[in-house]
Amino acid sequence: MDLIIRHASLPDGRTDVDIGIVDGRFAAIQPGLPVKGVEEIDARGRLVAPPFVDAHFHMDATLSLGLPRLNASGTLLEGIALWGELKPDLTQQALVDRAMAYCDMAVAQGLLAIRSHVDVCDDRLLAVEALLEVKRRVAPYLHLELVAFPQDGLLRSPHAKANLLRALDMGVDVVGGIPHFERTMADGAVSIRWLCELAAERGLRVDMHCDESDDPLSRHIETLAAETIRTGLQGRVTGSHLTSMHSMDNYYVSKLLPLIAEAGVHAIANPLINITLQGRHDTYPKRRGMTRVPELMDAGVNVAFGHDCVMDPWYGMGSADMLDVAHMGLHVAQMTSTAGVARAFAAVTANAARALGLEEYGIAPGNRADLVLLQAGDAYEAIRLKANRLLVMRGGHILARTPERRTELLLPERPESLSLEFRPGSIS
Repeated sequence: MDLIIRHASLPDGRTDVDIGIVDGRFAAIQPGLPVKGVEEIDARGRLVAPPFVDAHFHMDATLSLGLPRLNASGTLLEGIALWGELKPDLTQQALVDRAMAYCDMAVAQGLLAIRSHVDVCDDRLLAVEALLEVKRRVAPYLHLELVAFPQDGLLRSPHAKANLLRALDMGVDVVGGIPHFERTMADGAVSIRWLCELAAERGLRVDMHCDESDDPLSRHIETLAAETIRTGLQGRVTGSHLTSMHSMDNYYVSKLLPLIAEAGVHAIANPLINITLQGRHDTYPKRRGMTRVPELMDAGVNVAFGHDCVMDPWYGMGSADMLDVAHMGLHVAQMTSTAGVARAFAAVTANAARALGLEEYGIAPGNRADLVLLQAGDAYEAIRLKANRLLVMRGGHILARTPERRTELLLPERPESLSLEFRPGSIS
């Protein structure tokens, strides 16, 4: 064995497991592996998980906070307006530099796969060119896939259709859309049909910003599910945000959820951003804004979480930490049961990988040896503590290490200092 990680805990509840790696792949996963490794690491009961996956992000805007000015209102619409103000001043080098800096942050946090939407409404397609270059550079250590995103509306923006086609021809991976931002509900439906037909023709996946609104009558997810079935794209389509579902009538939702499940449409919630941008027209009581995550999961829909934004016109915070996303998600969705916490952890790992269609993902024999060693005993503790990433690995190669987090308490009434360390827990 090239490497053995001893005495690991796994997200599925297994404990004291040894993980053997040969030629960059998982070769054996069992207790008491009876061989020696060229290198051995003692996990000491800590959690070894597959790497984090961000199913929804905007890398073209990341780390641009304050350019050209701050979002004074903190609203979605001012953020869109700010991005429009910034676009004429964008340069390809600045876009590459910010994106590369973010990728470094991501890897250090154990985030090794990102789906990023990239705006195609700038006729120069600078952001597309920049992120394709970033994708090439980071390919050895981070999976980056790009969505051709008509930020200003496929039909509303005069050159969006042509630009989207150009972006796909340049190598962008996924067809995107934003039907609720078209001028009418009818235009939104037309955009969905055109985009799904395009994806089916080209054999591509679809990921649409869909119903990112507090309006309960914004029901483009229904059209998206129906078009997914009509065009034969089951399992290859994602509806992102779906925040209007939070405000919809329960009877209508009881019909909608089975349709989404039948279509095999993945759903992506963005807890940090949904809880921040939605409900802005409410006084009190204020709506939470995030889509119906537990109900979607119960209906058999694959639900993932995305970070969406980090230090950009829409959100001034964030640090590429998907445990922060899961932490917010389980609070907003009231997923604080043991099973709910496990589901929240899956939403930033296995579920997100499934939405992206990642192959060879997961800690299982034969898969590529991608993992993160967390300073926690299980997924519950990992989310609770937003646990330290002690080791990040891709293809059997260690990409990042972080020292253990320790605290030394100096209490004046005690004769000696007390050194504390969070020990792995046993909650399952």
